[in-house]
Amino acid sequence: MVTVILRSLFLIFFCLFLKTAYNTITCYFLTPRRIKKIMEKQGVRGPKPRPLTGNIIDVTSFVSYSTSKDMDSIQHDIVPRLLPHYDAWSKQYGKRFIYWNGIEPRMCLTETELIKELLTKYSIKAGKSWLQQQGSKHFIGGGLLMANGDNWYRQRHIVAPAFMGERLKSYSGHMVECTKKMLQSLENAVELGQTEFEIGEYMTRLTADIISRTEFDCSYEKGKQIFHLLTALQRLCAQASRHLCFPGSRFFPSKYNREIKSLKMEVERLLMEIIQCRKDCVEIGRSSSYGNDLLGMLLNEMQNKREKGPFSLNLQLIMDECKTFFFAGHETTALLLTWTTMLLSSNPSWQDKVRAEVNHVCNGETPSVDHLPKLALLNMVINESLRLYPPATVLPRMAFEDFKLGDLHIPKGLSIWIPVLAIHHSEELWGKDANEFNPDRFASKSFSAGRHYIPFAAGPRNCIGQTFAMMEAKIILAMLISRFCFTISDSYRHAPVIVLTIKPKYGVQVRLKPLNP
Repeated sequence: MVTVILRSLFLIFFCLFLKTAYNTITCYFLTPRRIKKIMEKQGVRGPKPRPLTGNIIDVTSFVSYSTSKDMDSIQHDIVPRLLPHYDAWSKQYGKRFIYWNGIEPRMCLTETELIKELLTKYSIKAGKSWLQQQGSKHFIGGGLLMANGDNWYRQRHIVAPAFMGERLKSYSGHMVECTKKMLQSLENAVELGQTEFEIGEYMTRLTADIISRTEFDCSYEKGKQIFHLLTALQRLCAQASRHLCFPGSRFFPSKYNREIKSLKMEVERLLMEIIQCRKDCVEIGRSSSYGNDLLGMLLNEMQNKREKGPFSLNLQLIMDECKTFFFAGHETTALLLTWTTMLLSSNPSWQDKVRAEVNHVCNGETPSVDHLPKLALLNMVINESLRLYPPATVLPRMAFEDFKLGDLHIPKGLSIWIPVLAIHHSEELWGKDANEFNPDRFASKSFSAGRHYIPFAAGPRNCIGQTFAMMEAKIILAMLISRFCFTISDSYRHAPVIVLTIKPKYGVQVRLKPLNP
């Protein structure tokens, strides 16, 4: 009897071993070779990949060299600096080329009509790849940003009301109050003799405070530990590709894996305190619902148990959504505000134009939702800032099944890489002044959103918070520009770098002068 049991167990383990071995060989060798052959038959080639690591070493070498020095001056031709591998390989292999992010084949796509078709028509058939999901697993987990298929659709359906209609308009009061506090702190510092400020730090704290109050009903002071931990996780996740090259590497007890898991556990502990506090208020009768903000909507949905089938909203997913919106809800807007302040500081004529417009439209009043549509010049400046310094440099989409894209046959498993930064700086699309700050290009509707202007992606999977971010950016900039005149500091060093998003390596130092001393 014992022999029979041992033989059965051995057979089970042997079958599991064979299955694991087959899946590993298929994932790491057979599928990549199949995709490579299919794309080569269609004339799509690229640099030769190394076993397992692909072209990661090449990309790292390119970027290390291109960002090793600061830029000589404030100029915006940043594609060779931030995407040097694209710059080199597109010249060598053409507009369509394929390179390897470890074992993941990525085809570069810059043809705008095909990009529109991909983002609008194939939003379910293409999405986030396994490498992307594993790389951000301990950062934002399975939240909306990394979800695919039905999971993505249902998550989007649940959180969308938090960024729509009257609820969105109601956030403007929080935005104004938080901005007043920041402006007052700047004025106090100026009165004490400080004239130079690293404006990025102020914008980061401000947008963090706003997202904390509007979507999680807590202040920045209460959530700042979460923001600091998420920033540390972001830096580690930016290195994920080089740690996921080898089979089973995510299970190794390496320093990287230990550190990232430790940070994740601490973030989730702090989030659980906020969630439990909200749940306790309902359970002891202090409140009849979990609230109308994003966190309250998620908890109400879990309590009502409306969802059936494979998708289930549980506490882990709620924490993943919280991490997603804590991060995305302040990081991208803070960078937009920082880069726009830099651009206006170094282009005083446009700063004067925008200030005159704000004074005319608002007439000394605090900016409101009703004022924002009338701030056309400010809108143009923000659009130009997003064109020159988009939050994300690339949009990757992996094919979950075979499909036809224009004249291309896209095989299952191919990741399509849309270099947003390169498209936004293309002279072919934007003209000879593509690398210059010229908001006038957005004075008409001639630019094509969703084709060659995609700072928030496009199609069904576009950024769910883009209206929130634009409203926030307009209110903050309108209030800042009506209170201060700002110029770029001599100590500012222009050195954009990528840490998942485009950031100023040393911050943005500006000199502030109150307009009404």
